[in-house]
Amino acid sequence: MKLDSPEALDLDKQVCFALYSASNALTRAYRPILEQVDLTYLQYMTMLVLWKQAPMNVKDIGAELKLDSGTLTPLLKRLEQKGLVERKRSESDERARMIFVTEQGNALREKAMSIPGAIACKAKLDPEEAMVLKRICERLTDNLMD
Repeated sequence: MKLDSPEALDLDKQVCFALYSASNALTRAYRPILEQVDLTYLQYMTMLVLWKQAPMNVKDIGAELKLDSGTLTPLLKRLEQKGLVERKRSESDERARMIFVTEQGNALREKAMSIPGAIACKAKLDPEEAMVLKRICERLTDNLMD
């Protein structure tokens, strides 16, 4: 198919639409699973980052998740209200906020261990296919963020 032909405008030829549809379907698949641990999809992604690297400052969390502070700040406040994280001023930089995972947040990590397997079962992708898809998406993101 030539990219400057009329058929290039067909919806079924659009990579962007396939990615959009897949992203929506995946997020919807997560919803009932995450409801069991009382998290939204973005809250879960944030906890994944924090379980690996906490304490972290808000700026670094935003960079990791590719979220701006306008989205991240209310999300972190909700996680704090749930008792999963604690926000504290940085000792080295008064302007920065550090995010710590609480004991309750660490306990949630144990419950969350079943989530990746539950999603893999719903997606019906073998691990190799999933990793190929992940690498393609990461490459696309990197290419478009340059």
